[in-house]
Amino acid sequence: PFNNIFTLIYLLGSILLTSYLTLFFKVAEYFGWNTFQVIVSNYITCVITGAILRGSLPFDKEIVTSPWLGWAIAMGATFICLFNVIGFSARRIGVAVTAFAYKLSVIIPFLFSIYLYHETPGGIRISGLVLALISILLACYPSQDRRKDAGVSKGFTIMIPLIILVWSGLLDTSIKFVEQQYLDNNSKNDFLLAAFSVAASTGIFALVILAITGKQQFSSRSMAAGIMLGIPNYFSIWCLLRVFRDNPGNSAAIIAINNVGIVLVSAVAAWLFFKEKISLINWSGIALATIAIMMMA
Repeated sequence: PFNNIFTLIYLLGSILLTSYLTLFFKVAEYFGWNTFQVIVSNYITCVITGAILRGSLPFDKEIVTSPWLGWAIAMGATFICLFNVIGFSARRIGVAVTAFAYKLSVIIPFLFSIYLYHETPGGIRISGLVLALISILLACYPSQDRRKDAGVSKGFTIMIPLIILVWSGLLDTSIKFVEQQYLDNNSKNDFLLAAFSVAASTGIFALVILAITGKQQFSSRSMAAGIMLGIPNYFSIWCLLRVFRDNPGNSAAIIAINNVGIVLVSAVAAWLFFKEKISLINWSGIALATIAIMMMA
């Protein structure tokens, strides 16, 4: 579905940057950073990054009167809540399983794209999507040893990923809907900036309450670490929106390729850098995913 080399670069950027976000939570655990404070600082960094690109803060009349403002507010609150659940899952259940839940949600926006925008993905792409779903299940199947190492029950390893799956799928669908209905090249950055501002404000408010009640102690190291998360976080969504804009009518295939790529990169990186156990079943899923990407592309 891609019309130029720059689209491929943006798509690869979205895959690598989003994979980095999931892996970062394992790094945060290793260094003992406070995950919630890292996430709050991350969204503050996103706002600063967007403001630099825009050349001003997101508080002018143009944004306040924009038709997409309500979506930005709702998605901003969703960003920080979902990010906390993803961080918790990455630390307790594992990066590969979390990435599986995060991006198996591809089925939700894929179906919405066909229903809302009357896209016709074709038999090869539909077969590729089915193969991709099978590959993700195989690539990230949590073995009994992995659950034992994480110290969590089988029910827990199903419930938390299921929450992430549904939540992430609806969020991806909402991003595509807003991009299709309201955004152009000029308003894309404004939308992201507004959404991240809501996420940052929500996080700051919650952090202040936790500090007042004595449930959190401010950590300068954790807040500084959030910068390393915030800049990639902003551009991961920016790149995806750019791919959508440059390839109208292909969102189903784009979302599928993006999500499978994220699972592949996350699973392999977790095996290489964090020694997460990957079985023969997992590797067979990775091989199938490679075929699925070629079919959908």
